Amino acid sequence: MKTLSIILFILIFPISAADKVLYVLTNHSQLGTNGQRTGFFLSELTHPYYVLKDAGFDIELASPKGGPAPIDPKSIDLKDKSNQRFFKDLKLLKGVQTTQKLSEVDIKSYSAIIFAGGHGTMWDFSTSKDVKRAVKIVYENGGVVAAVCHGPAALVDVKLTNGNFLVKGKKIAVFTDKEERLVKLDDTVPYLLESKLLSQGGIKASGNPWEEYAVADQRLVTGQNPQSAHKLGQLVLRELKKK
Repeated sequence: MKTLSIILFILIFPISAADKVLYVLTNHSQLGTNGQRTGFFLSELTHPYYVLKDAGFDIELASPKGGPAPIDPKSIDLKDKSNQRFFKDLKLLKGVQTTQKLSEVDIKSYSAIIFAGGHGTMWDFSTSKDVKRAVKIVYENGGVVAAVCHGPAALVDVKLTNGNFLVKGKKIAVFTDKEERLVKLDDTVPYLLESKLLSQGGIKASGNPWEEYAVADQRLVTGQNPQSAHKLGQLVLRELKKK
């Protein structure tokens, strides 16, 4: 009887766009040509994901190519409670291995889109027409666009219908040039993310290296580094509640 009641509730009150969030992960697993592996940074998925899931949002996963999304081996911190939860979450584990292909997703059905970071994003987010299209559709439909650490690579070169770059005139917090130099990957990545987005009109908003810093400005929510992932999730939740 309980199962029947749940089914009837879903039929009568189907999930609306206001309840759905799309989480986008990278497919790229190679760190330049140095032979090291990369991918998406695990806590940059798990922290915002569980903030929103626990608030009742339906979250689906996608990637530029679809299929498996590689986890950056360096990000697997099993002392992290959200990461612990991830490895017990069979649905989410399966979702990471079977992401939807972004070009096949009905973007208009989501009220927010979130891009996890990880160095892999520097190679496939900024070069993907499907990523740019998804960002533009969600934003111009009045939705929330969010990205953390290297995830804002998804914002590079994104132009709105009015011809302006999406980041123009908005505060953005991204993995800083200083942090990239501190991890000694400034000569490995194809470009410096902070410099690129500032050159397109973004307004710098950052804290000290490895400290939590996230900002919301005109439905664009960005976080500086892995330490900022949880706060990013909270800011996205706050923006969605406004809607």
